[in-house]
Amino acid sequence: MPVLVLLILIIAAIFGPGLWVRRVLAKYSSPQDRYSGSGAELARHLLDKYGLHDITVEETTQGDHYDPEKKAVRLSPDKFTGHSLTAITVAAHEVGHALQDNEGYPPLRVRSHLVNASRKVERLGAAILLISPFIGLLTRVPAMGLLMFAAGFITLGSTVLVHLVTLPTEFDASFNRALPMLEQNNVLIQSDKRHARRLLQAAAMTYVAASMMSLLNIARWWAILRR
Repeated sequence: MPVLVLLILIIAAIFGPGLWVRRVLAKYSSPQDRYSGSGAELARHLLDKYGLHDITVEETTQGDHYDPEKKAVRLSPDKFTGHSLTAITVAAHEVGHALQDNEGYPPLRVRSHLVNASRKVERLGAAILLISPFIGLLTRVPAMGLLMFAAGFITLGSTVLVHLVTLPTEFDASFNRALPMLEQNNVLIQSDKRHARRLLQAAAMTYVAASMMSLLNIARWWAILRR
């Protein structure tokens, strides 16, 4: 296989999922007045309907997500106040995570434990990265390069692991919970149903895109160390 073709395939594999997800979310973000209620209002309605009155709905700048520790569905500003198909569908997806948490869905619990563990690993890796150059200058030990690579790999690799383990949880939230909720509660305009399915797939694929970018960061780190 020619090197150029291989390079194109690698670039497509790394950047393709992220570009596709952004394109799908942007495409259905208009018209902005597609639905009478906002994403936040739908999230509150669904949470109350399924008895999750103690879970809050909050606006965030940290990306759409459900926080199992704080018991909060968090939506970015365009989803929180937006009335588009994207806002409605993403809100339902995050409520899907709240339902998982309420039911004790095992993959979500595994993911939560991994997130907490990865934070500790990242702190350890960052500490090693911080002190390795100074130790190298003092001791002039060539193995410091390997130590720095190991620290960087552990720090970035733990993120990749969390993203990959998250995938089953995301697809369950999209297709086993959000889509049935939208259909059973007659939320969607009839012509939007197939588009909503595509949006829910994009919501789940967000973590595939994040995994690819984390792998790219590992490759960059390796390239820097080899200079």
